[in-house]
Amino acid sequence: MKVMVLGSTGLTGGLLVKKLLGNPDITTVVAPVRRPLEWSHPNLEAPVINFDEMDAHAGIFDVEAFVCCLGTTIKKAGSQEAFRKVDYSYALNAASLAKKAGAKACILMSAIGASSKSSVFYSRVKGELEDAIRALEFSYLSIYQPSLLLGQREEHRTAEALGMAVMPVANRAMVGPLRKYRAIEAETIAAAMANEVVRIDAGRNVGVKVSVRKYSDIVALAGL
Repeated sequence: MKVMVLGSTGLTGGLLVKKLLGNPDITTVVAPVRRPLEWSHPNLEAPVINFDEMDAHAGIFDVEAFVCCLGTTIKKAGSQEAFRKVDYSYALNAASLAKKAGAKACILMSAIGASSKSSVFYSRVKGELEDAIRALEFSYLSIYQPSLLLGQREEHRTAEALGMAVMPVANRAMVGPLRKYRAIEAETIAAAMANEVVRIDAGRNVGVKVSVRKYSDIVALAGL
């Protein structure tokens, strides 16, 4: 099975790529990047492209499954407009190219609270992307909506660092309807996505059109 991972240099995407490369059912992982990777693997294709010119690289999107882990922050992007360009425009354009090239399955990393009607800019952009990806009508679409991600990032994010310090305790208090707001390890999400990709290939989820994965579903898919 040939799989594309967009956002492979991020926390979750990087973990996912390595898990897929370690799976014998995955023949090739395509990971478009803006700068050359410092490592390689026989089954990894990491073409360096300009994300503003994805259409010029349409050939690399010829995959069976497309996984989008691309994401930034408004602070890192520099403005709401720049944030939307990465989290919405780049993600949607890549998904569209994969669909046109024949991809049947899509797994999208979104966020808890995503809604195109949200008054919160971040949540609204995530929701608009979900709506746009749904409209592409992949045969199989799985939308992950995690809360705070736990894990070691290359860049420091103050709010997330504070969250990581208190969430292990807070998680225990989040039960019932609040369980979906529990912080979750990026490693867990990557494991869930890797397992789901293989299950799609094996046909064990035939008939599923669109699934929304929150905390409990993600943990279950990860086999924890």
